[in-house]
Amino acid sequence: MKEITQIRKLSLWIFLLPLFAINLCLVISQNPQFLANTIFAVDPIGQSAFSIPYLDGSLSISRASRTFPQYLIFKPAMIITAIFLFIYWKNNNQLINNLYSTNINYKFKTFGIMSAIFLIIHSILLGVKFDIQIYKLFRRIVLLLFIIFEIIAQGILVYHLYKAKIKLVDFINRNVLFFKIILVSVLALVAILSVPILVTKGNTHFKHALEWNYFVGVILFYLFSRFFWRGTT
Repeated sequence: MKEITQIRKLSLWIFLLPLFAINLCLVISQNPQFLANTIFAVDPIGQSAFSIPYLDGSLSISRASRTFPQYLIFKPAMIITAIFLFIYWKNNNQLINNLYSTNINYKFKTFGIMSAIFLIIHSILLGVKFDIQIYKLFRRIVLLLFIIFEIIAQGILVYHLYKAKIKLVDFINRNVLFFKIILVSVLALVAILSVPILVTKGNTHFKHALEWNYFVGVILFYLFSRFFWRGTT
C-alpha cells in the first residue's frame, strides 16, 4: 500500500520538524548573545535566562517563538507541519477506504484537516500585535481548537485502526497500537483535568510547563505512527 509508505515518512517529519523548531527557538531565546550585533539580534521580549521550561515553566512557547528572529523559524516550521498534517490525514482516510472498499470522508480526516488549518492560523497570528481584547481571545480560541480537533482526530483514527487490526496484521506493530491508545487517552484525560486550572488566573508556571509537555505529547502520536506501520515494498 503506497499510503503506508507516505504515512511513515510524513509521521517522522511531523514529529521532528515542530520539535526541532520550538527547541531551537528556546535555545535562541536563552542565548541571545550569539546573535548580538547581527541583523538577527534577538528582541528583548524574546530573551530569557537559562531554564528548562518542560520542568519549571519559566516561559511559554509563545514567548520563546513570537519575536524576531525566532518567528522566522517557528512560523514556517508550523505551516509546513500543517501541510504535512493535511496530507497525513488524507492518506489515512484513503487507507481506511481501501480496507473497507468505501469512498467516504471519515470524521478523523475532517477533524485532522481542521486542526491543520487552525495551526496555520495560529502560526500566522502569533506575534501580530493588536491591543484588542477580542483579538487576544480569538487567538487563544484558535490554539484551543487546534488541540481539541487534533486529539479528536487522533482518537477516531486509533479507533478505526483498532477495529481493522486483523486486516492490518501484516502491516502493523500491534504493541505500538496500544501505546497510541494509551497516549491519546492520557492526552484527553489531562486536557479535561486541566480545564479548571487553565480557566483561572495564576499558576502561570504550571500552565507553561503543561504547554511544552502537552505539545510534545501531541506530536509524539506521530512518532508512534512511524513505528506503528511496518516498511512496505
